[in-house]
Amino acid sequence: MDYFKFNNNQKPGKGSLLISEPFLPDPNFERTVVLLCEHSDEGSFGFVLNKASAVALDEIVEDIRDFSQPVYIGGPVQQDTLHFIHKADYLEGGVEVGNGLYWGGNFEQLMILIDTKQIKADDFRFFIGYSGWGSGQLEEELKAESWIVANYATPDLVFAENGENLWKVVLKQLGGRFNVYSNYPTDPRLN
Repeated sequence: MDYFKFNNNQKPGKGSLLISEPFLPDPNFERTVVLLCEHSDEGSFGFVLNKASAVALDEIVEDIRDFSQPVYIGGPVQQDTLHFIHKADYLEGGVEVGNGLYWGGNFEQLMILIDTKQIKADDFRFFIGYSGWGSGQLEEELKAESWIVANYATPDLVFAENGENLWKVVLKQLGGRFNVYSNYPTDPRLN
């Protein structure tokens, strides 16, 4: 059974993807992929990329019209906050997390760009809440093999895939035993 054990050989960092192990018991992170936007000795935070909410951006931001982008559940922390990642290097104040991916930026400028239809909706992903880990917490979860680290987040991957498919795609790209993981049933008793 050692074949099914894995070691987190890759170290997480800003711009890494965290892929939940197939049977992670936390419902907030079941079969999720998290984009890390920050990782340091003080802690880490990022956004779950593949957990859509039931609302669109124009339903929760009063001043937005005709911009019905889905809003994702970024994680269990502060779900009364709105965040966004994007590939718009022209947006002031955006923080590059790697490979042409940016977190946040000037929200007033974004609102003007949306209102004047100067942005491509597919270049943005919006989140309610975020995922956060305190000092050393993520490292402990990695030792417990709760997460698999992939250091190849790209805009094409982050913005092209949605839902459960992203979890499978990222595992398949890792190859080997991770390709097998991607086909695990949600409940092995149903296999």
